[in-house]
Amino acid sequence: MNSKAMTALILIGVVLLGVISSVYVVSERERAVLLRFGEIVKPDVKPGLHFKIPFIDKLRVFDGRIQTLDVPQERFFTQEKKAVIVDAYIKWRIANVQEFYRSTSGDAFRANTLLSQRAGSRLREKFGVLTLNEVVSGQRDELMTEITETLNRSVERLGMQVLDVRVKKIDLPPQVSDSVFDRMSSERRKEAQEYRSKGSEMAKAIRANADRERQVIIAAAYRDSQKTRGEGDAKAAAIYSKAYGEDTEFYSFYRSLRAYRETFDSSSDILLLEPDSEFFQFMNSASGKQ
Repeated sequence: MNSKAMTALILIGVVLLGVISSVYVVSERERAVLLRFGEIVKPDVKPGLHFKIPFIDKLRVFDGRIQTLDVPQERFFTQEKKAVIVDAYIKWRIANVQEFYRSTSGDAFRANTLLSQRAGSRLREKFGVLTLNEVVSGQRDELMTEITETLNRSVERLGMQVLDVRVKKIDLPPQVSDSVFDRMSSERRKEAQEYRSKGSEMAKAIRANADRERQVIIAAAYRDSQKTRGEGDAKAAAIYSKAYGEDTEFYSFYRSLRAYRETFDSSSDILLLEPDSEFFQFMNSASGKQ
């Protein structure tokens, strides 16, 4: 191969390399800026196929998706100067790629550092005006919404957008935790004692009411039983009286038989009477007939 052919191949290779180097693609998940000699010439390259000047233009591509930043645990003080250890995270994304590149030079570590510092400052401000009870109460969602809004305003100049700030965990230092636990235990014991006292009073009232109702029921039952017994005795006396009036001799004989049966019910019973006693009148008459 002569020198002319070699030169032609080299030129073709250079042209092809230049064409290939001049083509670039930005995906939907990316944000990009195009630099020329270090200056931004395209501040926000849209997704798709683009061309650049080879060896002169330089493309910087960044992740345009939502990012998660774990904020390092930090100690904050509440309104009553009690320390709490807060563990939080931030959801953010690039809103203005040109401002993001200018403020961070496209360095993700620097971006996360700036965001962590500003998040810590906002958390310190918010926790500093709240009491410990408010920090651990159900108003945390409102607190996080306020922190998200203020933090988002503070990072707008960095080309970033904060979507959400959430607290994963709030811990108390050991010494504070012990004192809080002791106070809560004391309060719970006091509440338990109050419940026991109220329960004891209610139990006494219930027992007294039950005893009173019991006495009323017993008295009413005794009254009804005596009334029923009296009515039964009256009816029995009327029946006996009617039967006695119809046949006095048979009634006397029946009563004597009952008296004999009840008197001589046991073989060990002893009864001392005169032989001609009225008690044996029916026996004597029966023996006389024989």
